Amino acid sequence: MISNQILQNTVEGLSSITKIDMCILDIEGKVLASTFQGAEAYESYVLDFVSSPAESQVIQGFQFFKVFDDRQLEFIILAKGDSDAAFMIGRVAVFQVQSLLVAYKERFDKDNFIKNLLLDNLLLVDIYNRAKKLHIDTDVRRVVMLIEMQPTRDMSGVDVVRASYTGRPKDFITAVDEKDIIIVRELRENETYEDAVKAARVLHGQLVGDDPSAVKIALGTIVHEIKDVSRSYKESRMALDVGKIFYTERSVVAYSNLGIGRLIYQLPIPLCKMFIREVFGSKSPEDFDEETLTTINKFFENNLNVSETSRQLYIHRNTLVYRLDKLQKSTGLDLRVFEDAITFKIALMVVRYMDYMETVEY
Repeated sequence: MISNQILQNTVEGLSSITKIDMCILDIEGKVLASTFQGAEAYESYVLDFVSSPAESQVIQGFQFFKVFDDRQLEFIILAKGDSDAAFMIGRVAVFQVQSLLVAYKERFDKDNFIKNLLLDNLLLVDIYNRAKKLHIDTDVRRVVMLIEMQPTRDMSGVDVVRASYTGRPKDFITAVDEKDIIIVRELRENETYEDAVKAARVLHGQLVGDDPSAVKIALGTIVHEIKDVSRSYKESRMALDVGKIFYTERSVVAYSNLGIGRLIYQLPIPLCKMFIREVFGSKSPEDFDEETLTTINKFFENNLNVSETSRQLYIHRNTLVYRLDKLQKSTGLDLRVFEDAITFKIALMVVRYMDYMETVEY
């Protein structure tokens, strides 16, 4: 439950203060953390000590100690030296590791509760009963942040986020798979949704490396009761997918700001195909050449402004008009007419959505 890195930090901290070398081994004699070389040589002594009834013993110039967790033997600690000082430091190390076990067990219980809460694996009565036992507030404002990132070689994604996240003690950080890390963020009374989005952008800046697209953060909406946290998580999951389809340039995507993309994402594929046939007939936007697609996208970016679009494309206004007339003859839609432009824009988004769903399915 406790990582080897935490154990290593513990023995190094104690050793730097006391000037006494020590190591921590599991009950099979495997070294988990040590401040000196050659701790592996004591494996056979550890196995003998595990089998003995003694809780502490001096062997080969080391103080041996057992660390229990609810009467279950978890670790063996070795403190170098047979003096009273070495014995005392060894006892301190035992107390420290036992305290870590208690703290991590409590965090594990909370982590397990939050995971089941997010995945809707709890009955309503169980949510409130377990939250009360774990001393988790049930009626505060919370929002779920979903972070998609690749774990590093040395640290899991959760550990990376925990090292970078500057939230509050009552915020929860957990994961349901290797790539996705979840933060259940508690909001202050005067904190707004925009503040939560800003916090997500700050976190993205801390997590991202050379490739900004390697980390994506999505937010659900704010909920006021703990039973609704799973809803915010589902919204963040949808926001992440919608962002990948329609808003690839955004590193942080908020559910409340998804616009029409959220509506299209919830359409059944057969209905999408029917809509595309009605708009384009036997054609498809994928059949358009690169020049036409660039013209269309730039025209939409400039809010159907012919002059500004032609300027940004470095073409004459008449050339742009010619291209739009050509597109109108091909599709029957005049992008200079607002209603036709909306129809065309939605059709492009629907095609992008269908393409995405095909890649997900296969």
